[in-house]
Amino acid sequence: MPGRKELTRLIKQRSSDLGFKHCGIARADFLSDHEHGLKEWLARGLHADMAYMNRNIDKRLDPRLLMDGAKSVIVVGLNYFPGDTSASTDSPLFSKYSYGNDYHRVVKDKLYLLLSEIKKYSGDINGRVFVDSAPVLERAWAARAGLGWQGKNSMLINRDSGSYFFIGTLITDAELEYEPVSIIDYCGSCSICIKSCPTQAITEDRTIDSSRCISYLTIEKRGEFGSMDTNLEGYVFGCDICQDVCPWNRKAKATTEEEFSPLPEIIEYSVDDWKKITEDEFNVIFSYSPVLRTGYKGFKRNLDHL
Repeated sequence: MPGRKELTRLIKQRSSDLGFKHCGIARADFLSDHEHGLKEWLARGLHADMAYMNRNIDKRLDPRLLMDGAKSVIVVGLNYFPGDTSASTDSPLFSKYSYGNDYHRVVKDKLYLLLSEIKKYSGDINGRVFVDSAPVLERAWAARAGLGWQGKNSMLINRDSGSYFFIGTLITDAELEYEPVSIIDYCGSCSICIKSCPTQAITEDRTIDSSRCISYLTIEKRGEFGSMDTNLEGYVFGCDICQDVCPWNRKAKATTEEEFSPLPEIIEYSVDDWKKITEDEFNVIFSYSPVLRTGYKGFKRNLDHL
């Protein structure tokens, strides 16, 4: 059985072999520096209608409650930046992360492969995989593991590659090497993301008022928008405005992950084309896509507000 140092080196090497752009490891511990911010965000109702955010707060702050004997949190980043897609000028806008296949499955599959490798080399260890679908504060753990810092738009930003990458976590009972990480805020005095948000959804302390966020409105919001003067800025699913203007994303390079290749319909269909599709066609086109989450009715509602 390899020692902690050797196993840590192997994990980072295998994560790179699997296509992950970033990999860092942190000790599984209580996120004391995030407790107040999370509870304050919830108390102010900035999570809007996402009631699930109010559940399992203790588990969000302490990964040891998600897995017995947890000692380490392995955090990976997978680039999804599509590069120049040259979409038609009359096409509605989709967030870049939704161009290809559903990232939940893609990242999870890779993490399960990584866990399998760890088991093969280290014997009887256990692990749990999480990708944006469980009470895990991914960005907090990514920062602790040295992948970057949480920007003013709340996104996790890396100095070398920007913020266009998915975060996945693997909580394990394997004891690993933990390099000391100094989380430095490289946003400085820049506030371009805050000024560029058309709905003023970016608030102080790197938090988001979900009820104003275009991503929330086009994905999580159920039913009609009501009396709100809703300007979706051309987006029918998600929003990238605060990332597109971020100077650090000038360093973003196109992903080599084939599963994130853009669906041709996203690039080619006009607003009128999308308005003509049936529910069956919607379900077929987006059968392996994160866009399926908004549902046909939500998608059509968004189109009506463009």
